[in-house]
Amino acid sequence: MLSPDARHVLVIMPAWNEGETVGTTVAEVINLNEGYDVLVVDDGSTDRTADVAAAAGATVLRLPFNMGVGGAMRAGFKYADRHNYDAVIQVDADGQHDPREISSVLEGLRSADIAIGARFASKGDYKVSGPRQWAMVFLAAVISRLARTKLTDVTSGFRAGNKRAIAQYLDHYPAEYLGDTIDSLVVAIKSGCRVTQIPVAMRPRQGGTPSHNPAKSAIYLLRSVFALLFAMTRSRSQIAVGESNA
Repeated sequence: MLSPDARHVLVIMPAWNEGETVGTTVAEVINLNEGYDVLVVDDGSTDRTADVAAAAGATVLRLPFNMGVGGAMRAGFKYADRHNYDAVIQVDADGQHDPREISSVLEGLRSADIAIGARFASKGDYKVSGPRQWAMVFLAAVISRLARTKLTDVTSGFRAGNKRAIAQYLDHYPAEYLGDTIDSLVVAIKSGCRVTQIPVAMRPRQGGTPSHNPAKSAIYLLRSVFALLFAMTRSRSQIAVGESNA
């Protein structure tokens, strides 16, 4: 088992029209001087996202059209596999995921295959209300039971994975709305991946336009339930894996 300090880590940053924030976020990661490589997956942006990310020091993978976070992350996992990375971690380009928390989330891979940076685990003051809160509480309860460990933030995209997780994601990472968080987590657990969470403090979006509003929150509640039901019906992965924390 490699220690977190010895791992070859890829930071995957999916980005769609995040030209206002992606450069600063990439620079924050690089300026940590912790040896992380940064891959920005430009998800069919129509602004200068790709150019700004490259200028900030990231490797940029340009998708020809918008595929959503799930599609962008699938491309990132393929890149990580082809370049033999030991671990990956998703960091949002809008600055909400604090790069200073990356090492803490990666630390979770000492005991698990997937480590979630959890917003509702006694650190920080991130809050949600209404339908989104109801959905998150319900999803956390169901998936915690499935994972046999307490999880409070199963929709967080701030998560790391080791080689076992990467191998599972290559064949089973979904591209549907909410699939990149809920479906991928359920299928990974059903495939034998161990999951843990690490408390993190989230920051306000550093620029651009938030993707959720009250009307979308109600839709989020319905879609999250359907995403969970769909995930629960998917068959167990037959991926053969070796040492889970290699």
